[in-house]
Amino acid sequence: MIQAVDRAVRILMVLQGARRMSLGEVAAELELAPSTVHGIIRTLLGHGMVAQERDSGRYRLGPATLRLGNVYLHTLELRSRVVGWAEDLAKRTGCAVRAGVLLQGDVVVVHHEPRPDGGRQMPEVGIVIPAHACALGKVLLAGGSDELGSRPLRSMTGDTVTDPAKLRAELEVIRRTGIATEVEEAVIGECGIAAPLVDASGEVPGALGLVVPASRWPLDAAATEAVRTAARSISQELGAPSWPPAVREWPAASA
Repeated sequence: MIQAVDRAVRILMVLQGARRMSLGEVAAELELAPSTVHGIIRTLLGHGMVAQERDSGRYRLGPATLRLGNVYLHTLELRSRVVGWAEDLAKRTGCAVRAGVLLQGDVVVVHHEPRPDGGRQMPEVGIVIPAHACALGKVLLAGGSDELGSRPLRSMTGDTVTDPAKLRAELEVIRRTGIATEVEEAVIGECGIAAPLVDASGEVPGALGLVVPASRWPLDAAATEAVRTAARSISQELGAPSWPPAVREWPAASA
């Protein structure tokens, strides 16, 4: 591993999620000397990967990261397969639709289809949600990735599952059924249901799900079946050998 590149990537990860941080805060977060961080940030500034606010002097992600992100999203086969099905799923259920991928224990939303009611909604592509706290993330964790590791599970609301043993038991059920749910675990007033997207290798590179208002929970059987159908159809287009994915041996829990 090249140390300078590793540190540059870590700086970008620290600044994700619209965070604005001082040089000292970035250095403290990474446990590096401010002088070391300053040199790397100056290079990232020169390439537009990081921007500095004139009034506060704080740093944030720069416009070049957005360009790279858009290139990634537009070339991602999974997202291109999802778009048409997500629009149809939103119309059928009246709910917003998200597709997400796993990144270092979090879910990154790569496609968002707003509710079809015409109400004002914020675009959600690029938002990051802790995987253990949302239906999309639980599907991805159940799909075979052991990204829970040993780090503590952060509580987002009073209903977030933070006990690793309880979460693993829930993931076992998801692996058998192909459906994950969450009730106000990430955001109060918001529930979710999700299903895996399977590729030609039988892996689960992404997940598709609905964002459901708590007032509509539990979701009716027709909407649940619509999620299954859409996920199965997208998986077939990706060349999946089966859906849900074949259940594999669960990775050993960390000691």
